[in-house]
This record gives sequence, C-alpha cells and structure tokens, in this order.
Amino acid sequence: MADAAIDTLDIAILGAVLVGSGIYWFKDKLLGNSSSPKTSIAKQPLVPMQKPNAPALKITKTARKTRDFVEKMKETDKTVIFFYGSQTGTAEDYAARLAKEGTQRYNLKTMTADLEDYDMNLLDTLPADHLAVFVLATYGEGEPTDNAVDFWEHLVTGEDVPEFSVGDYEDADKPLNHLNFVMFGLGNRTYEHYNSVCRRVDEKLQALGATRIGERGEGDDDGSLEEDFLSWKDDMWKATCDFLGIDFLAGNSGPRQATYKVQEHTPEEVEGLKKVYYGEHQEPKFMLGSRPTYDSKNPYSAPIAVSRELFEVSANRHCLHMEVDITGSGITYQTGDHIAVWSVNAEQEVNKLATVLRIADKLDTVLTVSNTDPASTKLPFPVPTTYRTVLRNYVDITAPPSRAFIGQLTPFAPTEAASKLFALWGQDKEAFRINVADARRSLGTVLEKILGVGQSMEIPFDLLIESIPRLQARYYSISSSAKAHPTSIHLTAVVLDYKPDVAPEETVYGLATNFLHSCHGRINQSGPIEPKYEISGPNGAHFVGETGVKVPVHVRHSNFKLPRNSALPIIMIGPGTGVAPFRGFVQDRAQDVKNGKKVGATVLFFGCRREDEDYLYKDEWPELMKDIEGGQVITAFSRQPGVPKTYVQHRMSEHKELIWDLIHKKGGYFYVCGDAKNMAREVNHTLIEIAMSVGEMSEEKATTYVKELRGRGRYEEDVWS
Repeated sequence: MADAAIDTLDIAILGAVLVGSGIYWFKDKLLGNSSSPKTSIAKQPLVPMQKPNAPALKITKTARKTRDFVEKMKETDKTVIFFYGSQTGTAEDYAARLAKEGTQRYNLKTMTADLEDYDMNLLDTLPADHLAVFVLATYGEGEPTDNAVDFWEHLVTGEDVPEFSVGDYEDADKPLNHLNFVMFGLGNRTYEHYNSVCRRVDEKLQALGATRIGERGEGDDDGSLEEDFLSWKDDMWKATCDFLGIDFLAGNSGPRQATYKVQEHTPEEVEGLKKVYYGEHQEPKFMLGSRPTYDSKNPYSAPIAVSRELFEVSANRHCLHMEVDITGSGITYQTGDHIAVWSVNAEQEVNKLATVLRIADKLDTVLTVSNTDPASTKLPFPVPTTYRTVLRNYVDITAPPSRAFIGQLTPFAPTEAASKLFALWGQDKEAFRINVADARRSLGTVLEKILGVGQSMEIPFDLLIESIPRLQARYYSISSSAKAHPTSIHLTAVVLDYKPDVAPEETVYGLATNFLHSCHGRINQSGPIEPKYEISGPNGAHFVGETGVKVPVHVRHSNFKLPRNSALPIIMIGPGTGVAPFRGFVQDRAQDVKNGKKVGATVLFFGCRREDEDYLYKDEWPELMKDIEGGQVITAFSRQPGVPKTYVQHRMSEHKELIWDLIHKKGGYFYVCGDAKNMAREVNHTLIEIAMSVGEMSEEKATTYVKELRGRGRYEEDVWS
C-alpha cells in the first residue's frame, strides 16, 4: 500500500507540473493575447520598469568580466598587478603611473586593478614569482576608500585568519606564504589615524605569511604627497628589481610609450555612432531590474529644491544653504553622512587650456579613446566624446599638475627658454613648490607662465589624458536629519576664493563651491557669476524650467553618528561650516523629543567671525533646542567689534565643569567637525586640559583618558585639512 500511495502521489505531482507548463507556454492563445509569436515573452530580454513616455533603454550584451585576477594575469601574460584603493583618484593615478613606469623602464608585464572589481580571497593563488602592489588611501578617520571596503572587511576587520580560496595549507595560520607584495599609503598627518589603512593591511598581510618587498611608503597630503611618492618609488624599484632578478641600473629610458590611443571621428562617422557622451558618467546600473542604483560611479541628477544665502552682504563672502530633492531616487542617507557633489571645470579653465594646447578650434570634434594594451579594458571616461567634454567634465584641469607631468612636457616645449623652465619646475622641488603647488595654479595657468601669455604648444592629447587625474566628486557633511527630512539632503558650503601668498595677484577658486554658486545664481536669477560654469548638463539635461537646475550627487555613508541611546548627552564643537552635521544632529534629537523619546543634554559650541554677519542658522537654533532638556548653543566670535578674539576652545575652557560633567560623569559623547590642522588639535588639547584641571589627572593620564574616549567611539571627528 505504501508503494502504491507513493506512485499515485508521484503521478499527481507530475501531472500538475505538465498542466502548469502547458498553460504557461500557451497562455497567449488561451488568454487571447494578440502578440505575435515572434515577440513572445519567452524571447524577450528582461528590461527595467520605466515611467510612461520615458525614452527606451538600450539593452546591450557585454562580455562577462572575470573577478579572478590571477586568471586574468595568466591570460594576458602579466606578472605584476597594481591594486588601488582610491577615493579622489590620486591612488588610482599613482598605481597607473607605477604600472606604466614598470613596463617602460624595466619591461615588466603590469596591470592595474580596482580592488572592488576582483575577488581578493584569491590572493593565496598568486604565484610566488609574481608581485602584488597595493596603493591604498586612508579616508576620513582611518577608514578605507569606498572601493576598498569589501577587501578591508575581509582581510582586516573580519576573522583573525580570513578564508581564502584554497583552504588547505601547510601552515593554517599562514595562508599567504607565497604572496610577495609592495605597499604605499596615502594619508594626511593632521588626522589621528594617519595612513592607518595601509599600515593595518601591511601588518595583516605579513601576519598571514606574506612577504613585503622593500619599505612601506607613506605619503602625507598635508605636506607634499607627490614628493613623498617620488622619493619612495626609486628605492621601491631597486627592491622590486632585486626580487624579480632585474638589473635596476639597466632600466630603459627610451621613447615614451603611450597608454591610450586617441582617434578623431569625421562628421560622417559621428552619424553612425550609437551614442556620444557629453558629460554622462556611465550607463545606469539597475537593481533587481527595477530602479537604477546611484553611487560613486553613477551619480544621481537631483533637483535643487532650495538655495539661499546664509551670510549677510556685509560679510563680503558667500555661504550657501542648499536642499537637494532625492524623492523617488531610491537614495537613502543617515544623519551624519556625506553628500558628494559632481562639479564640472570652469569655462575659463577649459578655454584657457584649449587655447594653450592649440585645440580651441576643434573642441567639439568627437573622439574615441582606446587602450594601447589589448589586455587593458578600463578607460578613464565614457567614449566616444568630445575634446570639450573631456576638459570640462572628465579630467581635473583645475588642480595643480604633478611635478612629474611638468617634466614630461620638456620635449614638447616650443622654445629653448620654455624647455629650461619645464625642466626646472619638473626637477627642482623648491621651484615646483613656489610656482605650482603653493600658488595652486591650474594646468592652463602653469603652461601660460612657462610659455608666456599668448603663446601655445602642442602635446599628444593621450599624454594629457594619461597624466591628469579624473575629475572627482567633492564631499560635504550633510546638514539635515534623515528623520526630519528623509527625501531631502541639505548641504552648507562657503564659496571658496582666495589669493595665495606666493601669488597675491592671482585668485584661486574652489571648484565645487563655485559650481554650486553658479547653480544658486540660476535658481535665484541673481545675474552673472564669475567664474562661469556650464551647469546645463549633458544636452541640457540638468536644466528644469526657466530657473531650476539639477546637480549630480551621491551619498557616502559615514561613521560620524549620534549615540544609539538618545538619552546620553552630546557635546558638539562646530565652528563655521563645521556646524553642518550638527544641524542634522540637533534636528534628529528634536524629532526624537517630538516622538516621545528621552533625549539627553545637547550642547553646541559654535564659532564664527561676527554675530551679525556669519552666524549660521542663527534663527533656527532656538526653535530646535527649545524642547530638548539641557539644549543650548554656546557661541564664540573671533572678529566681533569691541570684543577680544574668542574661539571655540576658549569657550570650552569657560564651560569646563559642564563638559566634564556630561562627558565623564554622565557618559556623554564628544563630537568635532571642521578644520583638522588647527581647530581640531586645539580642541583635543583643551579637552586634555579639562581632564587635568577638573578631573585632577596628570597630563599623561589625561592624554590617555582622551585617547580612550576615541577608542570607545565617544570622541568622534569629521574634519578636513
């Protein structure tokens, strides 16, 4: 009976499956669907859902990218791989420069690799006669860059001995016994966790059995990152050559080998192109076939809903409050996160450089860029595009060029005098510092200074593409609460312009803040604003109506967060635009009070020049603080008429008993946002003094106490240099 029952059940299940399959395959006829068999659902690609009347989305078939870097190295005959963890593009640029130098000078077979593009648990399979080079930037307070997060979590913050691909080793604690590597880190000494990412990765790799070749290099962005890099790499190449059995002194210094090939298109060829890029970043990515995802490689063009000036006219400066609408985008944020703004270069810089390089008459010529190495598939920007778009949207022509690049231009100098200057500025550190780095001169301005106003030169455009970093987003602390404004991101930014000490006759303009100022001018119809930016976007896509404008953005999540327990007190130190995240914090706490949650004391120390000129959000604080028990704003004005200069650290000293009570006795959290080089250091020192005077600690014990606050996550910083 049991066997018969099973047989009957099997037959019933099989019959149900056959009936269901028949209904599915013949449903068009059964349900009266008039679709032609040639367009049956079974033969259609899965396309993302679209809004009515939206333009058709192009579906393209692309070859599957392998995530096995060892397999790719084998297929393309490479023996040295340069991994980069990059946030602003500098680490990526350094990795590319090293890879090219290795190929050109020492005939090495090299490739570069974005850490997030490959499975890093395959490090244990890299042959012992191969070499992995890591160029890793440290972001924020000891954090990895966005593209290095997975690698970091797998290798450093995960298990003591992470899982790798083989899984069976002679020494279970040393799975990377065969790995040989080189390490260079990029950081900023004004931050407490200087170059912590490269240091901890270096330490962990060696703990897992890997062997470092040469000394670890560390670059300091607060000093001279480029000089640190250049001085390190010469010794690095000696060690690398020794490891690979290559004669370092026999390095090839022959003709330059191009990394990219540039091809111009005729008007007839352009008509046959499927698409020309005019500033787009890449084709949108889709999650679950329904909605595009937005990140550091694919920003969202968000409408600016509000843009207003925060400073009084008498301040002779501009500070913008903007509210970016993210409704329907799928973007979410948490209070304390950062918003990235994707600017373009100012038109005066585009035109200046085009004129100096003798391409002003063909700025709108369409071109395609391709790799000279068939094994390389990554391009610096979408193509085909135009010369104008490359200079405006894709490469950072506003930042000072590197000393190495200036030296590379020597052979192209049109005169002997120019040749000598290119050589001098490219070789002499002091000449470069005075004339380029400290003056913050753009590439166009540097070329004008060397050649003379009105003079020009020709250089291979592929050399420019290869040598200038990709234009990157600029990050700002979000100044709104995700609880109070879930579909709107607020940012607060001072429009930057200043005259360098070494070149007081020149004006340096902040790239992104002046871009935002141009957006502000359109929204408020405030007339021409200099420098001029083309803010209309690709084919005018960023203009909305007569006065509206969109700005490309994405969100970067931060560890700068309120305590989970809202009943704990917080102290916030935020002079100037350092107050931005604290506006979000206070909004968050005020919302908690409205929702019936217990909220601890909320104290903000705010500093600015004058109460009547640049006191940010002066009219908002009373309303936000009124229902928070122990909520208050303590101000410090550094240029108030008739009053001695006062900074936030002075106010801290005046309120030292309050600070000690909230931090030490009540377990509060301490937050600092703003300038890392001076203000943050002074605040840290003042807190140590408070621990000494009120807490009656020795200097050594007080210093340890403050350091332990940081270690426990109760002293957080969101600072910049």
